[in-house]
Parts: sequence; C-alpha cells; structure tokens
Amino acid sequence: MTSSSSSDGGAYGLRDLRSLYPTVTDNHLRYLEKWGLVRQVGDPRAERLYSFADLLTVKQVAAELERGTPVKSILRGMLAERQGQLQLNFHAASDTPRAKVVALEARKPQSAGGSPGSSSAGSTAFPFDDPQAALAAKYFVEGSRLDDGEECNREHAAAAYRRALVIDPELVPAIVNLANIHYACDELIEAQALYERAIGLDPDCFEAHFNLGNIHHDLGRYENALVCYRDAVGLNPGYPDAHFYLAVTLEKTGHSPEAKPHWKIYQDLAPNGEWVELAREFSE
Repeated sequence: MTSSSSSDGGAYGLRDLRSLYPTVTDNHLRYLEKWGLVRQVGDPRAERLYSFADLLTVKQVAAELERGTPVKSILRGMLAERQGQLQLNFHAASDTPRAKVVALEARKPQSAGGSPGSSSAGSTAFPFDDPQAALAAKYFVEGSRLDDGEECNREHAAAAYRRALVIDPELVPAIVNLANIHYACDELIEAQALYERAIGLDPDCFEAHFNLGNIHHDLGRYENALVCYRDAVGLNPGYPDAHFYLAVTLEKTGHSPEAKPHWKIYQDLAPNGEWVELAREFSE
C-alpha cells in the first residue's frame, strides 16, 4: 500500500485503488461518487481518499468489469442493493454545479435568459430610473464581481448581495447568488430557504429551480429533486446539467426509460462535457 493508506486512518488513495484493481479507471470512480456509492473522505480539495468500505465497493465493481458487465448495469444493480438503506448521499459542494444569475432586468428583478453558470456581470442592465433600484443593482454587480468562486472572496460577495437585499428585498438575482454562497459553504438549510424564497417571488427563475433540485438530490430527496429538475428543464431546455441531473435522478428512482432522452440531450448539448461518456453508456 502507499503511504496514504497508513497515514490517514485507513484511507486509500487513487494509487492504492489502481494498484489493487487496475480495471477500475478514474472515470469509474467518478461515476461511483456521482451515484453516491462511494464517497471521498477528508478534504475533497486535497488527495482523493476512500474508506475501507469504499474499497470493498471498488473490489465488487472490478469483479463485475472483469466479467464484462456494462457500467450502467453495475451502477443500477449496486444502487438497487442499497435501496431502503438510510443514506444522506452527500457529495462535495465543490462538485455540485450551481447556476448563477448574471444580469438584472430593468423593471422586474428576475433571472436572465442568457447563460446560467457564467460569472461575468458585464451585461447587467443598469442604472435604473429608480435611484433605489440603481443602488441595489450597484451592490449586486459588486457582489457578482467578487463572486468568482474563490473561497477568500465569498464573505465579501455575500455582504454585497445582502446590502442589495436590504435596499430591495425582492431582488431575485441577489437572493439566488447569496443562496449559492451558502450552498458552497455546505449551509444547505439557509440555501434551500433562499432558493424557495426566490421561486416564490419569481416562479420562472430557472437558476433557483435547478439549484434547489441539487440540494434535494444531495440529501437523497429524489422525488422533490425530480420536480425541481423538470421545472428547470422546462424553463431552460438548453442547459446541459439540468438534463444530466434529471437523468441521474430518474435512474436512481427506477425510471430508466424516462431518463434515456435526457442522457441523449446532454450528449447533444455538451459533446465534450464532463459526463458525456457516462451519458453515452446509459443512452445506448
């Protein structure tokens, strides 16, 4: 074993797993993580480490791969074995995509139909005629500029969004982006409340529906997640991750036939996407 297995209380690193089970690739491990079948231990930003229980799961996967079992059959079978068990199914917040609102509309604050997930605030339509709205927009843009994904800037970005909301408590873009910061900090209760508030103010806010779906998915509330992902796909059918997470959740709830078109749409929308190989496997 490598030093990682002895120095981290029984945790096994990638080199350990590759040495023991060379048929299990890095992609296979990522798929197992996405399905909640294994989970990294320790800091996800450091070396990827897995527990002894996960090692046994990888061993089972390796045996199935050597028998020629398709990856999708392995994932479905292992997931079925675990149905009924109490699982929170968390995955690292850094691994979960969050759609960010990048623009303000001049009248009714709501999500832009442009490119969710982008971090540019250059398209913000302000100043507005109303001085209060213009000031709230100014703070929103300041927050968006600081909201660059860097941990050191999170609190400053959150403070700017909060200042915008003091002036305009119904500024949905600021609500969603503030919720994203709570989500990134694993403050899921706070994030969920803000996403739900945003949806109450603007039922057409794609970003709030998608991100709320991710929280439900992370917590194993799959039926609630399906509602959110279906709403998100309906509002923004061109957003690849919405189709991917809808497909994953449909698979996890035993609705594989319904998932198939969403696997295919994800491939079409993101031919070089992170999960395109997995999508191809499940759409065949």
